[in-house]
Amino acid sequence: MARRYLLSPKKHSAVNIISAVSVCGITLSTMALVCTLSVFNGFQEMVEGFFTAFDAQLKIVPVQGKVFDPLESRLQQVRSMEWVEVWSETIEEQAVVQYKQRQAMVTIKGVESNFEELTEIDSLLIGSGSFLLADSVVEYGVLGVELISELGTGVQFIDPLQVYAPKRNVRVNIANPSTAFNRRYLYSPGVVFACNQQKYDANYILTSLSFARKLFNYDTQVSAIEIRLKPDADESKVEREMERKLGDRFKVLNRYEQQEEVFRIMEIEKLISYFFLTFILVVACFNLIGSLSMLMLDKREDLETLYRLGADRRMISQIFLCEGRLISLIGALLGIGLGVSLCYLQQTFGLIKLGSGESFLVDAYPVSVHLSDLLLILLTVLFVGFVSIWYPVKRMRIIKKG
Repeated sequence: MARRYLLSPKKHSAVNIISAVSVCGITLSTMALVCTLSVFNGFQEMVEGFFTAFDAQLKIVPVQGKVFDPLESRLQQVRSMEWVEVWSETIEEQAVVQYKQRQAMVTIKGVESNFEELTEIDSLLIGSGSFLLADSVVEYGVLGVELISELGTGVQFIDPLQVYAPKRNVRVNIANPSTAFNRRYLYSPGVVFACNQQKYDANYILTSLSFARKLFNYDTQVSAIEIRLKPDADESKVEREMERKLGDRFKVLNRYEQQEEVFRIMEIEKLISYFFLTFILVVACFNLIGSLSMLMLDKREDLETLYRLGADRRMISQIFLCEGRLISLIGALLGIGLGVSLCYLQQTFGLIKLGSGESFLVDAYPVSVHLSDLLLILLTVLFVGFVSIWYPVKRMRIIKKG
């Protein structure tokens, strides 16, 4: 009966118009939810593609302190696991660099010679040189693309880069403060890296592990151990096994956990957008109240007849509750269909551009439709639609008493 009331002609054309407006409001709100969440998914997947070329698959770091001894027995047990393909020790510390008259605070990352096997660093390099960390004569530093702009070095700099770091456990001599700092020099291998993340491009310098140990006065200590697993390894399973072997002194980070701050911000932004658009959906669903009210007035004679034939108030209320649910369902399905269609067109043709020029990494907004988001949106629309009409329908005087 609710389906017939929804589709059959009404005595007053205004009822049809109001019902159509209700469906359109829910449809547009649902479509906006689908498109917005899909754009956030697209940006998140784009960021994932950037950091996978720089960050290690797994990373072992200490729970307390900055450095640790990689020769500990429990670490050697992890190293001997069959799924470990590349094992690389690293040191990360902050230092001050100077090139001619310009200075900057940077993060020096000392890596082993197998760093190219650990990551896809070759895909991030710019320049005519090669990824070289040291030779028998000098030490080399591979800078981030934004850092070379800040220092004014260019991709291939001739003069050496001066690197300063405070000596450990040494008091500063006020009369001669320079004695409290280590100073070493880095030369250019003719390449810089660009991973399109400011965290790395504007702050990091890659160099050899031996250079970092001498600069920061370390012997065998490291700040992290970076690992690449064999292609057929189950990453989550291996990660749990490593954590079990290492105990509570160390933690194992996957790529998402290494970039936890970035993804947390993106998830928060996505959640805020979801709640904001859900609020707009709530406002749109309240149009259902007006639509059902007009329908009740239009069908009052039919309802009086049903009441005299034995239908009680609960049964009549259920008719209009079902009508409201049908309107919500139709709007939700239409909105999801339109949203998915628009996302497909955007993904295929890039209809909406990010802007002109070369300041963006991609030309058009990236989108990625997830089935979990579609199910969440469908349940949200149905729930909001049901809640918005349940109390008003229960309280409305559908028929006359007596």
